[in-house]
Amino acid sequence: MSRQIALLRGINVGGHNSFPKAKQLELAESLGFGEVSVLLQTGNIVFADPGTPPQETARILHDRITAELGLTVPVVVRTRDELAAAVAANPFPQAVAEPKSLHVTFLSAEPADTSRLDALGAAAFAPDQYRLTGRELYLWCPGGIGRSKLAEAVSRARLGVTATARNWNTVTKLLALADA
Repeated sequence: MSRQIALLRGINVGGHNSFPKAKQLELAESLGFGEVSVLLQTGNIVFADPGTPPQETARILHDRITAELGLTVPVVVRTRDELAAAVAANPFPQAVAEPKSLHVTFLSAEPADTSRLDALGAAAFAPDQYRLTGRELYLWCPGGIGRSKLAEAVSRARLGVTATARNWNTVTKLLALADA
């Protein structure tokens, strides 16, 4: 059976948007999702494909979270195959040796306007690099994401779509969980 992966943005971060792992599991199961697993506390839910398109699944989850918890939580959903394709498309294979230095921002859609991102002058941020590939924005920060000026600039470059980021460790663990 195929799987979907829901990526929730901004929950259980810094004491805000409290949504415990057990509640995430309970909510997904109450929606009729089967074979539900939750990775970490930060909003990574893997489940059997409910037969709805990923964008519809994202809307359903968003609406239920708002109704039950009163939280406005952006949700991006990928199928297992879409997640596998994102892993295979990694433009920074050298970063895999230091997986905490590599992040993938999952976008709800391909951005129609990338001018703000294009205007960053990314060469000025070397050795940090980014690459937008379809609905994924890869960010490699060899010195760490916390000190990266590029990471800060990229996060300010509004792309007009819902976005949520995961480090490479989490991305590959989600794929393994979807394959389990």
